[in-house]
Amino acid sequence: MTNNYELYKVFYWAAKTGSLTQAAKALYLTQPSVSHAIKQLEESFGLTLFYRNAKGVSLTKDGAVLYSYIEQSQTLIQLAEEKMASLKNLDSGELRIGGSDSLFKHYVLPYLEEYHYRYPNIKLHLNHGTTPEVISFLKEGRIDMGVVRMPIVDSQLEVRESIQLQDCFVAGARFAELKDVTLTLEMLLQYPTILFSRNSRARMAISELFHSYGYQIKPEIEVGSVDLLIEFARKGLGISYVTREFVTKELEEGSLFEIKLDVQLPPAFVGIMTMRNVPLSSSAAKFIELMQ
Repeated sequence: MTNNYELYKVFYWAAKTGSLTQAAKALYLTQPSVSHAIKQLEESFGLTLFYRNAKGVSLTKDGAVLYSYIEQSQTLIQLAEEKMASLKNLDSGELRIGGSDSLFKHYVLPYLEEYHYRYPNIKLHLNHGTTPEVISFLKEGRIDMGVVRMPIVDSQLEVRESIQLQDCFVAGARFAELKDVTLTLEMLLQYPTILFSRNSRARMAISELFHSYGYQIKPEIEVGSVDLLIEFARKGLGISYVTREFVTKELEEGSLFEIKLDVQLPPAFVGIMTMRNVPLSSSAAKFIELMQ
């Protein structure tokens, strides 16, 4: 028996063309090389695969049995090569991204629109979750990449810094008396606050900031989406901690205003997260290229 694929390829073309000469031309080999390959294959099986005729060669009964299998394998190999070319050219395939609802809506969506316009045959799959959940999705192989708030410290992951955002506190008309007032953190804590859930990166960041100044922020309301943070603040249920870039419309129209503080809130950074040392699919690599 032999594991030499090249011998089977020679056998296939000799059987397909019925000519050692034609097989040699198709494979860019010499005829003696073709003859030698067939001889090696026959010796490995201990069977005669061809017999000579007036026009060239024909398969023996044993050779015909082998050809029925080799022909199928050649068809599958050809289909595989065509599929690989299709994936490379982004004529097919899928793109699986993990991230939060807010980052999908306010940051990723414009890139997805452009990507879908350029590569309409790529299927898009969005997996929603918190940063810890997105990290798990990535490690489990359920997504190709994640779009998350930084920092991310994990030796298994590679994170490309993408954009900078700025978080802030905002309020609606109910707290209009605070519009022209600069608050200390202690003063802010006297008002009802609305924050993301505990396991979100934004919640961790603001909690760490208050802790660094010796305070603990305890929200009256916890929510799981930016849309609820915005709507609850508009309704006057409290002062929400949001990303400024995500409330541009509300700030411009005046339904929300930014609370001024006597301390500078640190910027937030968004990163594109992938598995370290794991090759990206063509579809994922092209999307990352589009975002940068």
